[in-house]
Amino acid sequence: MRAAIWLIALFAVAVALALLAGNNQAVLTLFWPPHRIDLSLNLALLLGVLGFVVLHIALRAFSAAFSLPSQARRWRAQQRERAMHAALMDALAHLLAGRYLRASRAAQTALAQERSLALGEAAMDSGYSAQRGLQLRALAHLVVAESAQALQNRSLRDEHLQLALEQPVQKLGAEIREGLALRAARWALEDRDPAQALEHLQRLPAGVGRRLLALRMRLKAARLARQIPQALETARLLTKHRAFSEQGAQSLVRSLAIECLQTAVDAQQVKQMWQSLEEAERAMPEVAVHAAARLMDLGGQADLSRKWLEPVWRDGLDPHSQLLPQSLRVRLVLTLERGLDSIDDAYLSGLESALQMRPLDAHLQYLAGMACLHRQLWGKARLLLAQSVTQIEDATLRRRAWRALARLAEQRGDSEAAAQAYRKIADL
Repeated sequence: MRAAIWLIALFAVAVALALLAGNNQAVLTLFWPPHRIDLSLNLALLLGVLGFVVLHIALRAFSAAFSLPSQARRWRAQQRERAMHAALMDALAHLLAGRYLRASRAAQTALAQERSLALGEAAMDSGYSAQRGLQLRALAHLVVAESAQALQNRSLRDEHLQLALEQPVQKLGAEIREGLALRAARWALEDRDPAQALEHLQRLPAGVGRRLLALRMRLKAARLARQIPQALETARLLTKHRAFSEQGAQSLVRSLAIECLQTAVDAQQVKQMWQSLEEAERAMPEVAVHAAARLMDLGGQADLSRKWLEPVWRDGLDPHSQLLPQSLRVRLVLTLERGLDSIDDAYLSGLESALQMRPLDAHLQYLAGMACLHRQLWGKARLLLAQSVTQIEDATLRRRAWRALARLAEQRGDSEAAAQAYRKIADL
C-alpha cells in the first residue's frame, strides 16, 4: 500500500513539473556590461539547485576534514571503554570459575583503563559517564578484594575495600555501598571475627538490615559471638520471613532458646529468660523441660518448675496427642523427681489418677513410686518401683529404681533383697 502511494505521488510530481516547465516561456536576462546573457527560467532554476548541492557537499567535506582529529580521539576513547568493560567481564568470569589470580589481574587492568579513560580529553565526546565509571571502579575493586579474600591476602583485600568505599556516596549509588558492606560482613564471618561482622551489619540502614541476607549473616555472627538472645531474636525474624522450612525453623528456635536458658547464672535470670520467650517457644517440650531442669540446677522453686512442666506432662498423658520421645520422657521424669520432696497430697493423688488412666506406663509407675517413697509410703513405693523396674528401658532410671528398692529392703531388714538389688545395679 505504501509503495502504491509513493508511485502515485511520483506521477503527480512528474505531471506538475511537465505542466509548469513544459510550456514555460519565461526568460531570465543577466546584464554584465558589455555582455548580456539570456537564460530560460527552467535552466536558471536547474543551475541554482545544482549550485546549492555543490556548495553543500563542499561544506560537508571541509567540516569532515577539520573534525578528523576529534573523531580519532573519540574512536580511541570508545576502544578503551570497550576494552575496560571486556576486562571487567573477564574478571567476573574468572572469579566465578575460581581463577582468583586471573580475576585480580583482569580487574586491575580494568581499573587502569578506567583511570586513563577518565583523564582523557575525549571522555565526554565519547559519551562516557562519570557516574557509571565510579560504579565500574567500585565493582573492579570488589572483584580484587573478593579474589584476595579467597587467597587469604587480607592486606590487599582491606586496601581495595577501602578504595571502593572512598568513592562519593551520591555518585556511587546506595546499592553498591550496601553490597560492599554486606560482602565485608561475610568476609569477617569467614575469618571467624563475629564482632567485626556485627559492626559492618550495624552500619547498614534499617531497611537493608531486615533483608534475608543480612539477617542470615547477623544470625551466624551472633551465634559465633555467643550473643544468644540476639541470635534468637534474629531467628524469629527469619522465621517470620519464611527463610527456613517449618521444621528447620522450629529446630533452630528450639536450640537457640535452650542455649539462651543455659547461659543463665541464677534462678531469677532463668525466670526472666522464660518470660522473654514467646508462647510458641514455651510450648515446645524440649524448651520447657530444659528450663525446668535449669531452674532446679540453680536452686529454684520446685513448684514453679512443675508449673512450667504441666503442659508437657499433660501432653504426655493424653492418649490422643503425639507421644513424647523416649529420651525427652526420661528427662521429664528425672526433672519432676528432683522436686518430689516438696509435693503435697493433691499432687500425689494426681499421680495416682494418671496411673489409673495408664496403668502400664513404666515411667508413671516409677514417678509414683518415688513420690510414695518421699511421702514415706513404703509398701506402695516398693510395689510401684518393683513393677516399673522390669519395664523401664533407660539405664539411669533403672539404676535409680533398683537403688530405691535396695534402701527399702535395708530399711525392713531384708538383706538378701538388698544384695540382689545391688547386684542389679552393678550389672547395669
